[in-house]
Amino acid sequence: MELDQQARLAIVAIGWTACLALMVWYMRRRMLSERARSRAWAEESAIEVERIAIEDLERQGWLRRRLYLAGQRRPDAVRRFLVAWGATVAVATTCAWVLDSAGVLAQAQAIAGTASGALASLLSGLVAATPWVLVLGAAILPWALVDARRKERLKQIEEDLPTTLEMLATMSESGLAFDLALQKTLATTKGQRPLLVDLRVFEAELRGGVSRVQCFRRFGRRIEHPAITNFVSALVQAEQVGSGFTRVLRAQADDLRNRRREEANAMAQAMTVKLVFPLVICFLPGIFVVALGPAMYKLVDFVGGIAVAQ
Repeated sequence: MELDQQARLAIVAIGWTACLALMVWYMRRRMLSERARSRAWAEESAIEVERIAIEDLERQGWLRRRLYLAGQRRPDAVRRFLVAWGATVAVATTCAWVLDSAGVLAQAQAIAGTASGALASLLSGLVAATPWVLVLGAAILPWALVDARRKERLKQIEEDLPTTLEMLATMSESGLAFDLALQKTLATTKGQRPLLVDLRVFEAELRGGVSRVQCFRRFGRRIEHPAITNFVSALVQAEQVGSGFTRVLRAQADDLRNRRREEANAMAQAMTVKLVFPLVICFLPGIFVVALGPAMYKLVDFVGGIAVAQ
């Protein structure tokens, strides 16, 4: 028995839905297993994953560097990204081809052609561009996810940096050396936050015999954030001059705290301006309806009564 067009389209849609569901199930299972492994071997796995030869940070390609800053630091990160990007584009291209071969786009263009005037041309153009938009969106999606991951990573670092600097400055002022203060800070703050992971890598490199100045510079290059860059520059200068880290850590902690206070004040002051648009768009129309609605109803009723009397 030969299937009609709608049945074939339904079979294709069911097949793609099953494939996507299987992929989501596999990725979820893989993520849960990775999370369980990272909890069991938190520090060891972080150091083993993050450790890269010293010269590799200087000779990374642009794609490897972009993924590295986004937290994708496994040796096969580039290959995984390219495979995911190619699979996404292939799926989008297949979906566009299925829509075209099944006649869905032709039917949509026929429906759009029933509109009047310029609207018909606009809708027909939008329908014709749907496959290209689908493929282009699928090609951009992995890069957008990498950028979003990079921004989320920087946000977490900005959240953890003030507390970490305060702890380091307090321990240094109490008489502990920088290495011991860092060790105690990492021992009291468990987890897989990006700043803690990079600090553990810094400590591992320091124990491995790398010079402290080079460890500081590599730490700043692994993150590339303005606050981290200033922090690393101050510590490198203090190490080269030999002035000690206590004053530098306290100055950096105070400066970062004042900067965050100024940013919070600026956001609070800008909130009143940002609330103008929701007030105008959402509240004022309702206020006008409640206040002027009865009067307008009586006015329309009065004018209608005069028209009927005439």
